[in-house]
Amino acid sequence: MLDTAQREMLAEIATSVAQLCARFGEDYWRDLDREGGYPTDFVVEMTEAGFLTALIPEEFGGSGLGLLEACTILETISRAGAHAGACHAQMYVMGSLLRHGSPEQKAMWLPQIASGAVRLQSFGVTEPSTGTDTTALKTRAVQVDGGWRVSGQKVWISRVEHSDLMVLLARTTPREQVAKKTEGLSAFLVDLREARGSGLEVRPIEAMINHHACELFFDDLLIPAGNLLGRAGDGWRVILDGMNAERILIAAECIGDARYFLDKASAYAREREVFGRPIGANQGVAFPLAKCLAETEAAALMVEKAALTYDDGAPCGAEANMAKYLAAEASWAAGDAAMQTHGGFAFAKDYHIERKFRETRLYRIAPVSTNLILSYLAEKVLGLPRSF
Repeated sequence: MLDTAQREMLAEIATSVAQLCARFGEDYWRDLDREGGYPTDFVVEMTEAGFLTALIPEEFGGSGLGLLEACTILETISRAGAHAGACHAQMYVMGSLLRHGSPEQKAMWLPQIASGAVRLQSFGVTEPSTGTDTTALKTRAVQVDGGWRVSGQKVWISRVEHSDLMVLLARTTPREQVAKKTEGLSAFLVDLREARGSGLEVRPIEAMINHHACELFFDDLLIPAGNLLGRAGDGWRVILDGMNAERILIAAECIGDARYFLDKASAYAREREVFGRPIGANQGVAFPLAKCLAETEAAALMVEKAALTYDDGAPCGAEANMAKYLAAEASWAAGDAAMQTHGGFAFAKDYHIERKFRETRLYRIAPVSTNLILSYLAEKVLGLPRSF
């Protein structure tokens, strides 16, 4: 449990982030959604304010905060009606660099990221033929003089067009030559500024949400030897820190989404009158919102526990997965309740509900689907037989 001082600090962070978000407003995000634009001005201000560099140690120019504080930042962005997905990778990808980067890599990249000169916004893992079966990925990295040659394909990799660095996972030893399927994978820092047109082709994907997702095609791309993150063949462990951080941080975003929906729906239910009284007086409207409130607050406690466990450096796979599952379910239920509460007006873009509804739907699928989370919990926590 958090003490009073910690609660007060988190409240101060939330207030500051909310004030920054208020300078943009929901119309800003609606217009970007319509145009497929990237919130450059928002990202610049968040970086300059130190919020997107929260996890970077002070010695490298960051704020030196923990994942719990980062969760508060992203939750507040989402609750304000903004789209945290435009910048959240700066948080979770950082885990791989902070915990597994060499002193030279940290000294080179962290100050530039902290200053805003460089963006680390992409995580190159998912592939079209393997999806979330990560250890079956087919992108290969072959060691050559001076580095590694990479060939293969990735899909649903977000923000590549708006990022300078990407953490890439590739197989460096064929799967049939390793004892465990998690072996033989390696993680790399890819300088996208040099890679584009030199072995990397980027193709944007048109999707139902403004997430700036792309397909990536690697054709003999040379990655310098100094860009290997951690040890060769140990990439699974390197990205696992990033994956757990990603699940916890996105769970925090889902809590923000859920609270956004509840804020909007409750306000509307108090003001909207039908048959001579506010619709919130009807239990058919009130009870679904009350149920979503209970589910959201319970999920928020799990997110807090997962973030504290991560910050303690303890294994947190179960906590990260439970937080992600509960928060994604809570945000989707709250979004559905908000849609029902607003009725036909929920479909009007000026009310902003439909945009957030589309955005929060993603998190029951990505970065890991609800079924895979349940499978993990069944096997790893309950000790049930593996299903696949």
